[in-house]
Formats: sequence, C-alpha cells, structure tokens
Amino acid sequence: MKNTIITILCLLALASSASAQNARFTTSGVIEFEKSVNMFAMMKKNISENTGSFWQEMYDSYKRNQPQFKLLKSTLSFTGDKTLFTPIAESEAGARNYFSNDPMVTQNNTIYSDLTTGLFTAQKQVYEETFLQKDSIRKINWKLTSEMRTIAGYECRRANAIILDSIYVVAFYTDKIPLSGGPESFTGLPGMILGVALPHENITWFAKTVADKPVSAAELKAPAKGKATDYKGLRKIIDDALKGWGNYARSALKAFTL
Repeated sequence: MKNTIITILCLLALASSASAQNARFTTSGVIEFEKSVNMFAMMKKNISENTGSFWQEMYDSYKRNQPQFKLLKSTLSFTGDKTLFTPIAESEAGARNYFSNDPMVTQNNTIYSDLTTGLFTAQKQVYEETFLQKDSIRKINWKLTSEMRTIAGYECRRANAIILDSIYVVAFYTDKIPLSGGPESFTGLPGMILGVALPHENITWFAKTVADKPVSAAELKAPAKGKATDYKGLRKIIDDALKGWGNYARSALKAFTL
C-alpha cells in the first residue's frame, strides 16, 4: 500500500512538471479591448454639478433614446517589449448625440510604448488639434491583491492604484503574457493588463479576445503626425484653452492625460 501511494505521488509530480513545461506563454499578438462607459451615471453627475432644467431634460431624452452603456473598440498589438494601442473609429450613427462628445467617453489616444527604454509616443486628438506627445512611461504604484478573475480565457490577478493624484484604478493582469503592457497608458504590472476599471469615472476596458500570432515591425510603428509636445506642455495647452470652464475642464483634463 505504501509503495502504491509513493508511485501515485511520483506520477502526479511528473504530470505537474510536464504540464508546467508545456505551458504556453503568449509573447506576440493582438488583443481586442472593449471600453464601456456608463452614460447614465456620468450624466447624473452632470445634473448634480449643474443647476437648471436643461440638464435634466437632456438626461431624460438620452435615457429614452440611447443605451445605458456606450461601447468602444480598440486593439493592443504587442511583440517583444513593444506595444501599440489603437482606437477603432466609431460609426457615425454611434457618435451623434450631445453627451458622446465629452472627451471622457471618446477615444483620443494612439499610444506606442517601448517597455525597455521606458518611453512612449502618443498621438492625442484634443478637439480639433492633433498632438504628438513623447515622454517617459507613467510609473504607477500598484498594490497587488489575491483576487483572481478570468478575462478572455486568461486567469488574471487584481491590482489597485491611484493615478493623476485622485483617479482610483483597478486592473487585472496575467503573467501568461509576460509583457508589462496594457490598454491606453496603463502599464507596470508583472504581466499584460487585460482589464481596467475606473469605478468613480464609470469607465472600464476589458479584453474580449487575445490572438496569439506574430506581429511584424510594420504593424507596430509609433505614430508620427501631430504637434510635438510633452506632458507638461500638453497640460498647459489644455489648462489655457479651458480656463474658466469649471468642472468640465477638470473632466476634459482627465480624459486627455489618462
């Protein structure tokens, strides 16, 4: 009996070792993300921050004619130590309403990141102007947790952080994609970020599919068009342009500097 138990344990150990050796790590591919914005919740904030019947009427009209969640698509291509986040343009029908022009509910950034050099290039659409921001990748002070969640077929671990002084971020990453990237400018975890939530902003990004495939250098080029700037320069431009706009200016600044 003792010999039988030892034999079984040895076989289990060998099976576990073989499974670990055969575990596949994705090092190159394309992730499709879906950004979801709770429009009803965002408009409720506008109503609480602005007096008058105009906002309530706009909110009531939107609720009658539009879905609660606005959904936007994007892709994240990656290979080696480089990533390229690219928004997928909305259809015209999906963009025709007053609240959908808010910068927080649009996709303004195309971002190329080199995780080895710690530098990124971001093409940012700021209203009618296009800027090309080159800067160091944002360092985020993540705190890892034990919570797990399956996203796009990958087991992911939760991490929390605060960015831009006040924005609470929840992220889920997988170490089965050993690249410290993610959607938009969210990076810095020990694996690819497949899910991001900004609970107080009512916005999430979650991976829908992960295509494990080669990505060529031609598919992973940094954007090159736009007025050259860096974070400080872009922030000054936005501050100057929106001076006196109150709460709207704060919301727009968040959107353009995420």
